[in-house]
Amino acid sequence: MSGAGLTGAEEILAEQPVAGGSTRQLIKRFLHHKLAVVSLVVLLILIVVCFGAPWIAPFPQGQQDLLLGPTAPSAEHWLGTDELGRDYLSEILYAGQISLAIGLSVALLATVVGTALGAVAGYAAGWVGELIMRITDLFLIVPAIALLAVIVQGLGPSPATIVFALTALGWTYIARVVRAQVLSLREKDFIEAARGIGASNVRIILSHLLPNLAGVIAVAMSLAVASAIIAESTLSFLGFGVQSPQTSWGSMLSQAAGYVGTPQVYLLYFPGFFILITVLCVNFIGDGLRDALDPQGKNL
Repeated sequence: MSGAGLTGAEEILAEQPVAGGSTRQLIKRFLHHKLAVVSLVVLLILIVVCFGAPWIAPFPQGQQDLLLGPTAPSAEHWLGTDELGRDYLSEILYAGQISLAIGLSVALLATVVGTALGAVAGYAAGWVGELIMRITDLFLIVPAIALLAVIVQGLGPSPATIVFALTALGWTYIARVVRAQVLSLREKDFIEAARGIGASNVRIILSHLLPNLAGVIAVAMSLAVASAIIAESTLSFLGFGVQSPQTSWGSMLSQAAGYVGTPQVYLLYFPGFFILITVLCVNFIGDGLRDALDPQGKNL
């Protein structure tokens, strides 16, 4: 390649769009999304109070008062007590540790796996891309809850097993989204310029494609957190999830299912409320990150 051609390619690369721009611009755009900011604050508070439960919870985990039994919310027990006389607020905070840990772990692992496979499938094309997408399609057509239940039953209903099972299914959506975006980006001028100056495929993917998919990946990861928490709750509600003595919000829902139509129905409402708030928060945060990192994403 001539010197003039090389200079032209470098100029194109220098002008390539980068998701989010400067850190200051990113923060400024995120702060304009009021719901995202409020959701981030609420989610951080949830994380702090749940993982700080040993110091924040009003009662130790599992402390029982069988003579007390289930009672309505009061000044001493803000969310009441369950059938074993355990303080329900304390139990919810401790259960939140497992629910949040599962949701965040699955989101991180599924995003890494899905982004890597989706980027390779979109950029490499050919038989490699087709093979990855056929495997993705195979996972998508399998009934998710049924497969999750089989995996968890086979390997044991521990949090680690649940994380593995949810990750094994959760990467597929992210892979398809990333592949679609890579297919639209790989013919852009700055990608052609990178090829022209001899950049390797790995460098093109890591340095030029993925930075411009930050907004898409952020939204996909936030959705993965919400999906993982809901999936874990569903598994636990059906009896295939976290087992005693460990608890999650989903297992608390399962334990309280028998109180529907009774004065103790509040035992069902409270863990459900925490699940709802967490899912809404991560979805709004995802919207804010998408707008901050990829303000022109609609044009991709």
